[in-house]
Amino acid sequence: MSNAEAQVKTLLKPTGIKFNGKNPWDITVHNQKFYDRALAGGSLGLGEAYMDGWWDSGDLEDTIYRLLTAGVDEKVRPTLALARDYAGAYLRNKQSVRRAYKNAQAHYDIGNDLYVPMLGETMAYSCGYWKHAKTLDEAQVAKYELICQKLKLKRGMRVLDIGCGWGGLAMHMAQKYKVEVVGITPAIEQARYIRENAKKLSIKVVEQDYREFTTRTKFDRVVSVGMAEHIGTKNLPSYFAKAHEVMKDDGLFLLHTIGNNKSARTNEPWMDKYIFPGAVLPSLAQLTKVVEGTFVIEDLHNFGPDYEKTLLAWYKNFKKSWPTIKDHYDERFKRMWEFYLLSCAAGFKSRGVQLYQLVLTKQGKVPHYEPVR
Repeated sequence: MSNAEAQVKTLLKPTGIKFNGKNPWDITVHNQKFYDRALAGGSLGLGEAYMDGWWDSGDLEDTIYRLLTAGVDEKVRPTLALARDYAGAYLRNKQSVRRAYKNAQAHYDIGNDLYVPMLGETMAYSCGYWKHAKTLDEAQVAKYELICQKLKLKRGMRVLDIGCGWGGLAMHMAQKYKVEVVGITPAIEQARYIRENAKKLSIKVVEQDYREFTTRTKFDRVVSVGMAEHIGTKNLPSYFAKAHEVMKDDGLFLLHTIGNNKSARTNEPWMDKYIFPGAVLPSLAQLTKVVEGTFVIEDLHNFGPDYEKTLLAWYKNFKKSWPTIKDHYDERFKRMWEFYLLSCAAGFKSRGVQLYQLVLTKQGKVPHYEPVR
């Protein structure tokens, strides 16, 4: 047994994970270099080793869940290269306007042939609301409806959707509530999808970074779903300032975001390199600090456990669709996507990350807001 193997086994002892064991969460090692790679690279090394087929698990979500709940990820010190990356996040803006376009297109423009079967009819790429839902589509429509009710939409209102994705929420708002929607996205494929599928609705999509957006007429409502995770802590002030700038004094702003339990300025290394470059999950402390003095937090709703169900539904759809899309992607991509979806599911299952919806009003401008559940 090598020194690296012995160290890894010691780290994993509290997790109940064994190597080449019989339990579904046990790790089967295919390459003995796995131990050195995992020890040197931490979560980055672990994820890359999985992508390369160096190890497998019968229940990848449970394996990672056990690693997270035992705090193994915090016990492996980063390599010098990773430490430099952490330091760099304090010195440079990894979510500048130029980088924002590149970061968004690196993930969201991979190919709609991947996303359409995975996301389902709603094309919602954010946490569904499973309180009364039995299917993914039902959960996503319930999420759309929850947002609309919290925004208290009325016919004829103008709504700005910052980071509008493939336009599912915009279409729901425009079709059911007869509002005018302007969506902002830096992702070309997302914008193209909206234009092709919302021709008969009062929806305009703008291919811009939120910092570039200007308007002469202010909006009654502002909504942003799954966007705050991508802007970086350095840019939180400009993000909220833009929402404040374009919103009427008596308007409402709904923010839907994944939230970190701890304040950070960097993303998890593997996720940053392969899935969401430049993303940083904001903590509740970071969000509340930046809105202090400008916005009133009227409502805070955490339904983080619903994201595990959503991610597992996406994974099920991805597996089902793989035979029809595999000619466009290789085996390493398949394993990367599996690791992405199931490790995120494990993160929400362990309660290491949350899903927040905040309703905000301008300081002193709205006398009363009635929360909705």
